[in-house]
Amino acid sequence: MSLSAYLRDNLAAIGVGVLCCLGVAGMLAVLGVGVDATVLVPCFVALCGAVVLGLGYVRRRRFYTELARIVEDLDRTYFASELVEEPGFLEGRLAHEALEAVGKAAADDVAFRRRQAESYRDYIELWIHEIKTPIAAAHLMTADLHGGVASKLKAELDRIESYVEQALYYARSTSLARDYAIRELSLADAVRTACKKNARYLIERGTTPSIEVGDGVTVFADASWLSFALGQVLVNAAKYGATSVRFTVREEGAGTSAARTVLEIADDGPGIPAADVPRVFDRGFTGKNGRAQGSATGMGLYLVATLCEKMGLGVGLASEEGTGTRVMLAFPHDRRRMDDQV
Repeated sequence: MSLSAYLRDNLAAIGVGVLCCLGVAGMLAVLGVGVDATVLVPCFVALCGAVVLGLGYVRRRRFYTELARIVEDLDRTYFASELVEEPGFLEGRLAHEALEAVGKAAADDVAFRRRQAESYRDYIELWIHEIKTPIAAAHLMTADLHGGVASKLKAELDRIESYVEQALYYARSTSLARDYAIRELSLADAVRTACKKNARYLIERGTTPSIEVGDGVTVFADASWLSFALGQVLVNAAKYGATSVRFTVREEGAGTSAARTVLEIADDGPGIPAADVPRVFDRGFTGKNGRAQGSATGMGLYLVATLCEKMGLGVGLASEEGTGTRVMLAFPHDRRRMDDQV
């Protein structure tokens, strides 16, 4: 709150004060008390009025400046009343009470929406687990079938199962609870698990994975979340026409606090247009290739980025049209840094 704004707000009181001083001066002159008293008494009254105005300005400025700073810094402004001290002047107390009422209403609404979201998430997870039973039964029924139609049917069942699993991980990624456990695991095992799980789709699309990751390389991550994320990258590469996907690993920043293991997944697909690269991890973004492909959902790489962020991993992508795409996952060596990010 600026001084000029405060004075404008109190312009009526200042005007009344000036009239009072002039009135006092006039009455003293009529009474004939002398020039000195006629000047000094109104000046003293004016000085008292200025002190009152000044104290009022200081108290109000402190309150409104602190309130503005807290509102600017807070992500959830409905908590502002909890952090601002109740002021000693009337309009400030009224503003503070209004803030408390608004904050309580907002917090109650947020809590209600959160309960609704959690209830819906629980239902989705339950539905996903229930739907897995008929999918598994359908897999068993098609196990003894052979021929072109049977192969297509099995591939469609795999695709359904993949979309169901994607929905499950999306539901879990939006939860405030930590439905995962960071453990030390073999990176090669995680890569092989992802390749095995998506083997039928890779064969169908004519995509061959090449794993150049030593069995002794270990990283900190959640095994199922990591395998799912790697599977999404694999499926994406195969979907857009890659004939080979190469997994390589390297160490960066050895001996420093920023030391990390980087897993690179490189494919020989058509690549991604430069204009689309910055947005590939956005939810629902399909880009030029996705629109041409027709069945893209834009959720695969979004989930990869979301799950990696929750596990404290770095993720990046580099691509050029006609030269393929590289996806990099960075695993920090310092477990404490991962916990800070999580």
